Amino acid sequence: MSTTNSDLLARRTNAVPRGVATATPVFADRAENAELWDVEGRRYVDFAGGIAVLNTGHRHPKVLAAVQRQLERFTHTAFQVSAYESYVELAEKLNARAPFSGPAKTIFFTTGGEATENAVKIARAATGRNGVIAFCGGFHGRTLLASAMTGKVLPYKAPFGTLPGEVYHVPFPDDDITVADSLKMLNFLFAADISPANVAAIIIEPVQGEGGFRTAPTELLQALRAVCDQHGIKLIADEVQTGFARTGKLFGIEHSGVEPDLISVAKSLAGGLPLSGVIGRADLMDSVPPGGLGGTYAGAPLACAAALAVLDVIDEEKLLDRSNAMGERLKARIAAWHARTDLLPVSAPRGPGAMVAFDILEAHGSTERRAGFASQICARACEKGLILLACGVQGATIRILVPLTASDALVDEGLDIIEQVLLEAAQG
Repeated sequence: MSTTNSDLLARRTNAVPRGVATATPVFADRAENAELWDVEGRRYVDFAGGIAVLNTGHRHPKVLAAVQRQLERFTHTAFQVSAYESYVELAEKLNARAPFSGPAKTIFFTTGGEATENAVKIARAATGRNGVIAFCGGFHGRTLLASAMTGKVLPYKAPFGTLPGEVYHVPFPDDDITVADSLKMLNFLFAADISPANVAAIIIEPVQGEGGFRTAPTELLQALRAVCDQHGIKLIADEVQTGFARTGKLFGIEHSGVEPDLISVAKSLAGGLPLSGVIGRADLMDSVPPGGLGGTYAGAPLACAAALAVLDVIDEEKLLDRSNAMGERLKARIAAWHARTDLLPVSAPRGPGAMVAFDILEAHGSTERRAGFASQICARACEKGLILLACGVQGATIRILVPLTASDALVDEGLDIIEQVLLEAAQG
């Protein structure tokens, strides 16, 4: 068998379609907490966390122990055939912590795309309406309806023909778009394309992930809540990337005080095992008749066991506090880079908790982003032993998703590599 990255890359090229992209040329061999070793034995600091999946780190001992205990009992029954307590217990714990008033219920799936699609299915069943409103720059998954809701054509929509209809987009607040602008466009949408009486749901990420770690202003979320209340529309918070302590709260929307109707969750819920879900107000969740929701692997026993352990780790290791402290450390360092003129020009940091990003800029003192350049920075960082990801509508944003369990020393090591790359890039 191949033991080098280049050999495996050649095999990958021959065996795997190019439609699934890989951000680095690194093939993982093993990992621990916030470190990863490739098949050639080289060590990397992990600032990607499997794209926000590993808030509790690679192979957290408590998560591994919970999975091992479940593995010794059974691996699969299908919840629709023979139910199991871990599914129910996990639903109970999420219901108790859901950021809205009144009773809640939770259903589990496997992927983030399933979570966002099923949130829409529930909203449609509850309202008897079809329309969905999402935001430019938002990312909600790669299945057909999720792709339709995603606010970016390339690479998520262009090759796939006609996507599901009655999905509409309004601008997300950014440098040159105010909350008032977004709300004005929403009203234009209601006047020109779809009556609010035909809208089932508005879906929004509390912090856009792929869109560049742009935080939804509290003013916008409050206004959307009022619009939804006025017209009987359901507000969906897509917490797939923001959930489970990444922002310093269990759910990102908690920063605003706004209560959604439905929440889609995934990624860090199960510490690396595939698990997603929809948490919603109980009356909405019960609007779908038996058999209308589910999936063969949905809420798999091993993943539920892992997720229960993840919730314990978040509490026991005070990861909400850790997220905020780590975020301050990250932002202080990035702010220092922003002030320096010997480095490649970067923006000030942004993002709540440890969901932190910054932009590569065209020039010092400018706000113009250097489109497409972030991936080059990530590639250079990888060469120096740091796994780092780009994002943003223009491909100019560097995002940091280091596990919350990483030590300060490891975080600083990763930041040192970014600083070195920014210095070398400025020097040509």
